[in-house]
Amino acid sequence: MRGDVSAKSAGTRAVILDGKAIAGRLAQEISRDIAALRSTPMLAILSFATPASEVYRKAQREQAQALGIQTREHACPMSATQADVERIIQGWNADAAIHGMFVHQPMPPGVDPQRISAAIDPRKDIEGIHPQNSARRFFAKARIGSCTALAVMRLIEETGAALEGKDAVVVGHSEIVGRPVSMLLLDKLATTTVCHVGTDKAGRLEEHVRRADILVVAAGRPQLIKGAWIKPGAIVIDVGINVVGGRVVGDVEFEAAKTRAGFITPVPGGVGPVTVMMVMKNTVEAFKLQQVVG
Repeated sequence: MRGDVSAKSAGTRAVILDGKAIAGRLAQEISRDIAALRSTPMLAILSFATPASEVYRKAQREQAQALGIQTREHACPMSATQADVERIIQGWNADAAIHGMFVHQPMPPGVDPQRISAAIDPRKDIEGIHPQNSARRFFAKARIGSCTALAVMRLIEETGAALEGKDAVVVGHSEIVGRPVSMLLLDKLATTTVCHVGTDKAGRLEEHVRRADILVVAAGRPQLIKGAWIKPGAIVIDVGINVVGGRVVGDVEFEAAKTRAGFITPVPGGVGPVTVMMVMKNTVEAFKLQQVVG
């Protein structure tokens, strides 16, 4: 699977980065970590009444059970208020049996995600979204980071590519994917550009994508990135999950892109399984952190 970013020419098919297989290897690593612990970590999952949230919550629960991580779940209606959500989080903060918290998005109208992020005990913040953890990430000192961003980096690592000096382009600048991914790429000394809606409106998105040795797309717009834009041999990580005509598709034109890319993630089956596993890995890391801090 491993190879040089620039070693491929257009016209041959990309290596598909199998997220399920990579998640399987991660599960083995996490199982060894859990076996060495004196007690069992517990993950608390707060979700809201949306189909996507229910699917993700089920995947988290099943994977936690398979690894031996305990779970506690609370499903809120979309009518929940800011006070309702904060009350649940405050209760979990005070519960020593809970080691990690995951709060699903989208949240109900009127609930401020930034206030919710700040309400979580930073030691139990397994998404790295608390302001304190975000600041540590800025200085490359974060012990627990965004699950999706870490999944992206694990997938890139699987290619064996050296990132130093490579052109990396991130499409999307959300607080849980685009921004943390860009900082992790910078930590690897990749020359990193972040594109967003402003780039698209200015008509310059294609220009940036065409020069990307590493392309990470998390825009939430189906097939926004055209296959013809992909630089031959590029690593393409598609974080997007969109439902079009009853099918789940990514933010990249997969069929066209895979004839140009060196490595590419499918949707589904790419970033998603690895992200779920990073939730588990971060829960174990949070458990360890709390044993040290006391």
